Amino acid sequence: MSESVPAGLDEFLTEAGWAGANIEPLPGDASFRRYFRIRNGTRSAMLMDAPPPHEDPRPFLHVGKWLREHGLRAPAIYAERPERGWVLIEDFGADRMRDWLDANPAAEGTVYAKAIDALVALHACPPGPFEPYDMAIYQREAALFVEWFCPLQGLKVDEAGWIAAWNGVLAPMLPRQQPGVTVLRDYHAENIMLLGESKEEGEQGLIDFQDALVGHPAYDLVSLLQDARRDVPPELERAMLEHYLGQVDAGPGFEADYARLGAQRNAKIVGIFARLWKRDGKPRYLAMIPRVWEAMERDLKHPALAPVAEWFAANVPQELRDTGGGELQ
Repeated sequence: MSESVPAGLDEFLTEAGWAGANIEPLPGDASFRRYFRIRNGTRSAMLMDAPPPHEDPRPFLHVGKWLREHGLRAPAIYAERPERGWVLIEDFGADRMRDWLDANPAAEGTVYAKAIDALVALHACPPGPFEPYDMAIYQREAALFVEWFCPLQGLKVDEAGWIAAWNGVLAPMLPRQQPGVTVLRDYHAENIMLLGESKEEGEQGLIDFQDALVGHPAYDLVSLLQDARRDVPPELERAMLEHYLGQVDAGPGFEADYARLGAQRNAKIVGIFARLWKRDGKPRYLAMIPRVWEAMERDLKHPALAPVAEWFAANVPQELRDTGGGELQ
């Protein structure tokens, strides 16, 4: 057994019916969570290790159970000990949407369409018992850009103007996210698992949904189609947006809200990636910033983003914008 395996895990696995199982550590993500594949004969499961005080698996359990109750393909939960941060769940395998499509690009349209269909199904459900995605949260997320990215570029920016610009941009949208839908908040090609024999036509499993809120239906759509981790060609983005709009009554203002949330999310991600490098020593995310920046620049061209676009024009040099955010040193 690896020395990195948490103490006391054997007892937990034995009580869960997995005594003597082989434990294989898996690569981590951008958080303190760790994952292990548990094998016992022909059976396999996944262990989430979300240790307190940095992590808390109870939101994952809460959201996952709600998703399964409403017919969404979250992993089954086999055993849990939240006070230790342990959750034993169904093993969705190793075929992430991103990796599989890198090897099978011809299936891109079909696989993305199924991911859109999953959102349509999610949005047809009543909003979950989760907190609202309100202005305070939107602003807190957007603030990551000026708190982390701008100082690393040596930019002294108008922080009050940043807040005011986002208030002006997002306030018209808030009434349109009532009563709202469940927003998974990190719905992208690295958090969708392709299941079954036919990866192209089979089910798609959901992971990393513990931060769910109740908000606007465009949020997870833009998270998928303006993916920080994978290039989504603009023509595919447009086709999938049309695929969604062909199945729902989105109402007026939806595409403007899509741009609003795209710009807000992308600004947040640039800030998060800067923080992951500077605070957490994880430089691999820096290479993704130009992709995120390019999507943000497209969003800023929408008339609904005028106040934020004006702030960028006044506070972020054009040379930095032209290079996709420049290089962080």
